[in-house]
Amino acid sequence: MRKPLTLADVQKFENMEFLAKQLVEGFITGLHQSPYHGFSVEFSEHRLYNSGESTRHIDWKVFARTDKLFVKRFEEETNLRCHVLLDVSPSMFYPVETNGKLKFSVLCAAALATLLRKQRDAVGLVTFSDKIELQTPVRSTASHLHTLLLLLQQQLERKPTAKDTSVSEVTHQIAQQIPKRSLVVLFSDMLSKTDDTEAIFGALQHLKHQQHEVLVFHVMDRKTEEEFDFAERPYVFVDVETGQELKLQPSQVRDQYRTAVKHYKKELALKCGQYKIDFVPVDISEPFDKVLYAYLVKRVKVR
Repeated sequence: MRKPLTLADVQKFENMEFLAKQLVEGFITGLHQSPYHGFSVEFSEHRLYNSGESTRHIDWKVFARTDKLFVKRFEEETNLRCHVLLDVSPSMFYPVETNGKLKFSVLCAAALATLLRKQRDAVGLVTFSDKIELQTPVRSTASHLHTLLLLLQQQLERKPTAKDTSVSEVTHQIAQQIPKRSLVVLFSDMLSKTDDTEAIFGALQHLKHQQHEVLVFHVMDRKTEEEFDFAERPYVFVDVETGQELKLQPSQVRDQYRTAVKHYKKELALKCGQYKIDFVPVDISEPFDKVLYAYLVKRVKVR
């Protein structure tokens, strides 16, 4: 059985296109070897010709080889339109030694875009912090995928600039801009000093009201951000978004911290359940496959 790739296995991000392709190919191989082999992963760039339609787009080279009429597929015939929303606020650069949450999310987004392209689906990218920083069209071409992967590569070379996250404001903007029923995939740690859960889910409900499907990946470093698993010694904890410093020993706040984080995650999960939004907690130390599996499950629902 193939061993799934984790962030710890990825030493360098020199070629995002290569890494994304390797991730997807490895995932598909594992898919065929696992209980998930029932999922349809069709990557054809053609469809059968329907009697009576125009012969303009028939692929005659394929006809010469197969003696069957196939029509080339174009962007407007794609099965799905997907908008990938990537949080690039300062908290996503944690752990600061590795920029772990951002790296994990970027590679997941790259693999997801690659898989969407293989399935002839259209994909667009939005990066945001306290506002939208980058927004691309939604397309299914190979050249568009190449552009997306270059843009994702650039996210790994940037430094945090904004001071906060505004998931709610950005989500409201996206909900107003998307003209057709789509899948919206959000990668975020959902940490913000200006957004509360009501504001965030009001925005996500806006998407649902517009008939879009929503898949939320809650990206965290579980060991430290959830379990507060630090060695027992004095630390200076620094808020990466505000710069505020706090000097303490982990045992002084560990129990209260774990309780607060557990309550927050439970509230997120419950609200998503109420709005029929798929909420997937992901740990940056886990294999990337979990994200791609969750996408395939959602894609079956969208169809």
